[in-house]
Amino acid sequence: MALAQLAATAQKPAAAKPHAAPHAAAAAKSPACAKLPELSSKIPALPASAPCAKPLYTLTLEPQIKPEYVSPLEGTALKDTLGLESTPTSFSLTYIDTKVGTGELAAPHKWYSIKYTGYLTDGTKFDSSDDHPGKEAFVFQYGAHSVVAGWDTGFAGMHVGGKRRLFIPFQLAYGPAAHGNIPPKSMLVFDLELVAQSDTDPSPKAPPAPPAAMAPRPGTPPAGGSMTGSMSGTATPAARPATPPAAAPAAASPKPQ
Repeated sequence: MALAQLAATAQKPAAAKPHAAPHAAAAAKSPACAKLPELSSKIPALPASAPCAKPLYTLTLEPQIKPEYVSPLEGTALKDTLGLESTPTSFSLTYIDTKVGTGELAAPHKWYSIKYTGYLTDGTKFDSSDDHPGKEAFVFQYGAHSVVAGWDTGFAGMHVGGKRRLFIPFQLAYGPAAHGNIPPKSMLVFDLELVAQSDTDPSPKAPPAPPAAMAPRPGTPPAGGSMTGSMSGTATPAARPATPPAAAPAAASPKPQ
Protein backbone atom coordinates (compact mmCIF):
# COMPACT_ATOMS: atom_id res chain seq x y z
CA MET A 1 0.00 0.00 0.00
CA ALA A 2 1.35 3.50 -0.86
CA LEU A 3 2.32 5.91 1.91
CA ALA A 4 -0.45 8.33 0.88
CA GLN A 5 -3.02 5.56 1.20
CA LEU A 6 -1.69 4.61 4.61
CA ALA A 7 -2.00 8.23 5.76
CA ALA A 8 -5.56 8.51 4.43
CA THR A 9 -6.52 5.29 6.15
CA ALA A 10 -5.17 6.55 9.47
CA GLN A 11 -7.40 9.68 9.27
CA LYS A 12 -10.63 7.77 8.59
CA PRO A 13 -12.57 5.45 10.91
CA ALA A 14 -12.27 1.76 10.18
CA ALA A 15 -14.66 0.40 7.60
CA ALA A 16 -17.52 -1.67 8.92
CA LYS A 17 -17.23 -4.41 6.31
CA PRO A 18 -15.04 -7.40 7.27
CA HIS A 19 -11.66 -7.81 5.65
CA ALA A 20 -11.01 -10.76 3.40
CA ALA A 21 -8.77 -13.45 4.82
CA PRO A 22 -5.20 -13.30 3.42
CA HIS A 23 -5.42 -16.81 1.95
CA ALA A 24 -8.71 -15.98 0.23
CA ALA A 25 -7.18 -12.94 -1.43
CA ALA A 26 -4.18 -14.96 -2.52
CA ALA A 27 -6.39 -17.67 -3.95
CA ALA A 28 -8.36 -15.13 -6.01
CA LYS A 29 -5.22 -13.75 -7.63
CA SER A 30 -4.30 -15.63 -10.79
CA PRO A 31 -0.56 -16.38 -11.00
CA ALA A 32 1.33 -14.74 -13.81
CA CYS A 33 3.15 -16.73 -16.45
CA ALA A 34 6.36 -18.12 -15.01
CA LYS A 35 9.77 -17.44 -16.48
CA LEU A 36 11.34 -20.64 -17.77
CA PRO A 37 15.01 -21.51 -18.13
CA GLU A 38 16.54 -21.59 -21.58
CA LEU A 39 15.99 -25.07 -22.99
CA SER A 40 17.98 -26.93 -25.61
CA SER A 41 16.37 -27.51 -29.00
CA LYS A 42 16.92 -31.23 -28.32
CA ILE A 43 13.91 -31.14 -26.01
CA PRO A 44 10.72 -31.58 -28.08
CA ALA A 45 8.98 -28.27 -28.68
CA LEU A 46 5.48 -27.87 -27.28
CA PRO A 47 2.54 -27.04 -29.57
CA ALA A 48 2.06 -23.35 -30.32
CA SER A 49 -1.37 -23.62 -28.69
CA ALA A 50 0.11 -24.73 -25.34
CA PRO A 51 -0.59 -22.31 -22.47
CA CYS A 52 2.15 -20.42 -20.69
CA ALA A 53 3.96 -21.97 -17.74
CA LYS A 54 2.39 -21.48 -14.30
CA PRO A 55 3.79 -22.16 -10.83
CA LEU A 56 2.16 -24.86 -8.73
CA TYR A 57 3.83 -23.21 -5.75
CA THR A 58 6.84 -21.09 -4.79
CA LEU A 59 9.02 -21.71 -1.74
CA THR A 60 11.61 -19.54 -0.04
CA LEU A 61 14.57 -20.91 1.90
CA GLU A 62 15.60 -18.64 4.74
CA PRO A 63 19.21 -18.87 5.99
CA GLN A 64 19.24 -20.72 9.30
CA ILE A 65 22.67 -19.48 10.35
CA LYS A 66 23.51 -15.78 10.20
CA PRO A 67 26.87 -14.49 11.45
CA GLU A 68 26.39 -11.98 14.28
CA TYR A 69 29.99 -10.83 14.28
CA VAL A 70 33.02 -11.56 12.09
CA SER A 71 36.46 -10.32 13.07
CA PRO A 72 38.38 -8.38 10.42
CA LEU A 73 41.02 -11.09 10.79
CA GLU A 74 38.64 -13.53 9.10
CA GLY A 75 38.31 -11.40 5.98
CA THR A 76 35.35 -11.75 3.60
CA ALA A 77 35.66 -15.45 2.77
CA LEU A 78 34.07 -16.83 5.95
CA LYS A 79 30.64 -17.42 4.39
CA ASP A 80 32.15 -19.28 1.46
CA THR A 81 34.41 -21.33 3.71
CA LEU A 82 31.54 -22.38 5.97
CA GLY A 83 29.01 -22.67 3.14
CA LEU A 84 26.66 -20.12 4.68
CA GLU A 85 23.81 -18.63 2.69
CA SER A 86 23.42 -14.91 3.27
CA THR A 87 20.17 -14.20 1.42
CA PRO A 88 16.85 -16.02 1.05
CA THR A 89 16.49 -18.25 -2.01
CA SER A 90 13.18 -18.70 -3.83
CA PHE A 91 12.23 -21.39 -6.33
CA SER A 92 9.02 -22.67 -7.95
CA LEU A 93 7.61 -25.94 -9.21
CA THR A 94 6.36 -24.94 -12.65
CA TYR A 95 4.14 -26.76 -15.16
CA ILE A 96 2.52 -26.56 -18.59
CA ASP A 97 -0.51 -28.73 -19.26
CA THR A 98 -0.13 -29.88 -22.86
CA LYS A 99 -3.26 -32.03 -22.82
CA VAL A 100 -6.18 -31.91 -20.40
CA GLY A 101 -7.33 -35.40 -19.49
CA THR A 102 -10.96 -36.49 -19.52
CA GLY A 103 -10.67 -39.03 -16.70
CA GLU A 104 -10.78 -38.70 -12.92
CA LEU A 105 -9.12 -35.80 -11.16
CA ALA A 106 -5.78 -36.85 -9.69
CA ALA A 107 -6.32 -37.50 -5.99
CA PRO A 108 -3.78 -37.58 -3.14
CA HIS A 109 -2.52 -40.90 -1.79
CA LYS A 110 -3.68 -42.80 -4.88
CA TRP A 111 -1.37 -45.06 -6.86
CA TYR A 112 -0.43 -43.32 -10.11
CA SER A 113 0.72 -45.01 -13.31
CA ILE A 114 2.93 -42.55 -15.20
CA LYS A 115 4.53 -42.51 -18.62
CA TYR A 116 7.47 -40.13 -18.54
CA THR A 117 10.60 -38.85 -20.22
CA GLY A 118 13.13 -36.81 -18.26
CA TYR A 119 15.55 -34.24 -19.68
CA LEU A 120 18.25 -31.92 -18.43
CA THR A 121 17.97 -28.34 -19.68
CA ASP A 122 20.85 -29.00 -22.11
CA GLY A 123 18.66 -31.54 -23.87
CA THR A 124 20.19 -34.70 -22.40
CA LYS A 125 17.54 -37.39 -21.97
CA PHE A 126 18.47 -39.14 -18.72
CA ASP A 127 15.52 -41.51 -18.34
CA SER A 128 12.25 -42.59 -19.95
CA SER A 129 9.61 -45.19 -19.18
CA ASP A 130 9.77 -46.18 -22.85
CA ASP A 131 13.41 -47.21 -22.38
CA HIS A 132 12.59 -49.78 -19.67
CA PRO A 133 11.70 -53.41 -20.41
CA GLY A 134 8.12 -53.67 -21.65
CA LYS A 135 7.82 -49.86 -21.77
CA GLU A 136 5.61 -50.13 -18.71
CA ALA A 137 4.37 -47.09 -16.83
CA PHE A 138 6.12 -46.13 -13.60
CA VAL A 139 3.90 -46.77 -10.57
CA PHE A 140 4.13 -44.90 -7.26
CA GLN A 141 1.89 -43.72 -4.45
CA TYR A 142 1.33 -39.98 -4.68
CA GLY A 143 2.27 -38.05 -1.55
CA ALA A 144 4.00 -41.00 0.13
CA HIS A 145 7.52 -39.48 -0.09
CA SER A 146 8.70 -42.35 -2.28
CA VAL A 147 9.87 -40.10 -5.12
CA VAL A 148 11.57 -36.71 -5.41
CA ALA A 149 9.50 -33.84 -4.01
CA GLY A 150 8.80 -32.40 -7.45
CA TRP A 151 7.03 -35.63 -8.45
CA ASP A 152 5.34 -36.02 -5.09
CA THR A 153 3.62 -32.65 -5.52
CA GLY A 154 3.65 -32.13 -9.29
CA PHE A 155 0.41 -33.81 -10.44
CA ALA A 156 -2.08 -31.54 -8.68
CA GLY A 157 -4.96 -30.54 -10.94
CA MET A 158 -4.31 -33.20 -13.58
CA HIS A 159 -6.94 -35.61 -14.87
CA VAL A 160 -6.31 -39.19 -15.94
CA GLY A 161 -5.29 -39.12 -19.60
CA GLY A 162 -3.71 -35.69 -19.22
CA LYS A 163 -0.19 -34.71 -20.21
CA ARG A 164 2.05 -32.17 -18.47
CA ARG A 165 5.53 -30.75 -18.79
CA LEU A 166 6.98 -30.29 -15.31
CA PHE A 167 9.98 -28.11 -14.49
CA ILE A 168 11.57 -29.27 -11.23
CA PRO A 169 14.26 -27.07 -9.62
CA PHE A 170 17.19 -28.92 -8.09
CA GLN A 171 15.91 -28.15 -4.58
CA LEU A 172 12.87 -30.35 -5.32
CA ALA A 173 14.86 -32.94 -7.28
CA TYR A 174 18.26 -34.41 -6.35
CA GLY A 175 19.66 -31.36 -4.56
CA PRO A 176 23.21 -29.98 -4.79
CA ALA A 177 24.88 -33.39 -5.25
CA ALA A 178 25.23 -35.45 -8.43
CA HIS A 179 22.93 -38.45 -8.83
CA GLY A 180 24.07 -41.04 -11.36
CA ASN A 181 24.24 -39.30 -14.73
CA ILE A 182 22.50 -36.19 -13.35
CA PRO A 183 24.97 -33.36 -12.51
CA PRO A 184 24.78 -31.39 -9.24
CA LYS A 185 22.11 -28.70 -8.95
CA SER A 186 20.30 -29.85 -12.07
CA MET A 187 16.83 -28.66 -12.98
CA LEU A 188 14.84 -31.58 -14.37
CA VAL A 189 12.30 -31.28 -17.18
CA PHE A 190 9.72 -34.08 -17.37
CA ASP A 191 7.12 -34.81 -20.01
CA LEU A 192 4.47 -36.75 -18.10
CA GLU A 193 1.26 -38.61 -18.85
CA LEU A 194 -1.10 -39.67 -16.09
CA VAL A 195 -2.17 -43.05 -17.48
CA ALA A 196 -4.23 -44.29 -14.54
CA GLN A 197 -4.81 -44.03 -10.79
CA SER A 198 -6.03 -46.64 -8.33
CA ASP A 199 -6.60 -47.18 -4.63
CA THR A 200 -4.09 -50.04 -4.43
CA ASP A 201 -0.74 -50.84 -6.02
CA PRO A 202 -1.48 -52.15 -9.54
CA SER A 203 2.03 -53.56 -10.01
CA PRO A 204 2.20 -57.31 -10.72
CA LYS A 205 2.62 -59.32 -7.56
CA ALA A 206 5.45 -61.81 -7.19
CA PRO A 207 4.37 -65.42 -7.94
CA PRO A 208 4.12 -67.77 -4.95
CA ALA A 209 7.22 -69.75 -4.03
CA PRO A 210 7.37 -73.21 -5.63
CA PRO A 211 7.02 -76.34 -3.47
CA ALA A 212 10.22 -77.54 -1.85
CA ALA A 213 10.50 -80.47 -4.27
CA MET A 214 10.50 -78.06 -7.21
CA ALA A 215 12.79 -75.43 -5.72
CA PRO A 216 15.68 -74.44 -8.05
CA ARG A 217 19.13 -75.71 -7.24
CA PRO A 218 21.67 -73.29 -5.68
CA GLY A 219 23.27 -71.17 -8.34
CA THR A 220 20.27 -71.22 -10.69
CA PRO A 221 19.49 -67.66 -11.87
CA PRO A 222 16.12 -66.45 -10.58
CA ALA A 223 13.37 -65.99 -13.15
CA GLY A 224 12.45 -62.48 -14.16
CA GLY A 225 15.58 -60.55 -13.20
CA SER A 226 15.62 -56.97 -12.02
CA MET A 227 16.58 -53.56 -13.24
CA THR A 228 17.79 -50.27 -11.89
CA GLY A 229 16.16 -47.18 -13.43
CA SER A 230 17.97 -43.84 -13.49
CA MET A 231 15.29 -42.47 -11.20
CA SER A 232 16.36 -45.01 -8.58
CA GLY A 233 19.31 -45.75 -6.40
CA THR A 234 18.90 -49.48 -5.85
CA ALA A 235 17.81 -52.50 -7.87
CA THR A 236 14.10 -53.27 -7.69
CA PRO A 237 11.60 -55.59 -9.38
CA ALA A 238 11.20 -54.85 -13.06
CA ALA A 239 7.62 -53.67 -12.64
CA ARG A 240 8.58 -50.63 -10.54
CA PRO A 241 11.72 -48.45 -10.60
CA ALA A 242 13.21 -47.84 -7.19
CA THR A 243 12.47 -44.84 -5.04
CA PRO A 244 14.71 -41.83 -5.62
CA PRO A 245 16.13 -40.11 -2.52
CA ALA A 246 14.37 -37.18 -0.93
CA ALA A 247 15.65 -33.95 -2.42
CA ALA A 248 14.75 -31.32 0.17
CA PRO A 249 17.92 -29.66 1.53
CA ALA A 250 18.55 -30.46 5.18
CA ALA A 251 20.22 -27.16 5.98
CA ALA A 252 17.24 -24.93 5.35
CA SER A 253 13.53 -25.04 6.06
CA PRO A 254 11.28 -23.94 3.18
CA LYS A 255 8.28 -21.80 3.90
CA PRO A 256 5.37 -21.17 1.50
CA GLN A 257 5.52 -17.74 -0.09
